[in-house]
Amino acid sequence: MNFKTSEKILITKKADLFFAGLYSAFQFIIRFFKEAFVPPYEFKEIIKQCYEVGYKSLGLITLTGFITGLVFTKQSRPSLSEFGAQSWLPSLVAIAIIRALAPLVTALICAGKVGSNIGAELGSMKVTEQIDAMEVSAVNPFKYLVVSRVLATTLMMPLLMCYTGCVAMLGAFLNVHLNELTSFISFFEAAFDKISFLDIFSSLIKSIAYGFTIGIVGCYKGFNATNGTEGVGKAANASVVLSMFLIFIEEILIVQLTNSIR
Repeated sequence: MNFKTSEKILITKKADLFFAGLYSAFQFIIRFFKEAFVPPYEFKEIIKQCYEVGYKSLGLITLTGFITGLVFTKQSRPSLSEFGAQSWLPSLVAIAIIRALAPLVTALICAGKVGSNIGAELGSMKVTEQIDAMEVSAVNPFKYLVVSRVLATTLMMPLLMCYTGCVAMLGAFLNVHLNELTSFISFFEAAFDKISFLDIFSSLIKSIAYGFTIGIVGCYKGFNATNGTEGVGKAANASVVLSMFLIFIEEILIVQLTNSIR
């Protein structure tokens, strides 16, 4: 067997593994939608996961959102000052935060914090055979572990996005007020003058899509973890990397769709 033949075989095997992985992920998503709408419903576990995803992320989200609004405003001022357009700063900041920064920053923070936690938690349960034990004890592990977590991330992401936007706008207002002495009411009137319903609606759609992606990727990687503790680490890492990659892909697609409607 020559080198070219072995290389072709290797490429074929990689392609087979790639498409097999896509098929497995597709089956996993289909199973989620089947399980999500069939009783019994794990309401207590869903509420618990909403607490884990939402409330426990507030500290990091608050700090990140505030700094994002403050720094973006500070960096934008010199460019607008060259044209004597400082009065446009509130509108510019509001458009940037509501259309792009709030959903994207929230999703990236949650992908790192929540996605890795889900991947590691389910991965450790998988390699220690706790999931198999749940099946033996007549508990549906997919509904209890996967459906509850995906629903929690999907429901909490829009709320976290709105919170991030509010905190970022407060950071922007603080910077504008310290430099131009703009009042609170004047700042927000100017900020939301150029914001349309489509901007808010598209951000909500983005956050829902991002939340579902973070939850389903983290659960899929954790639910299919292998090779002991090493597999747990790989599941957590893959949950973060793949979630972020898919978030950027979704960002491009939703922006293109929104611009075509606009």
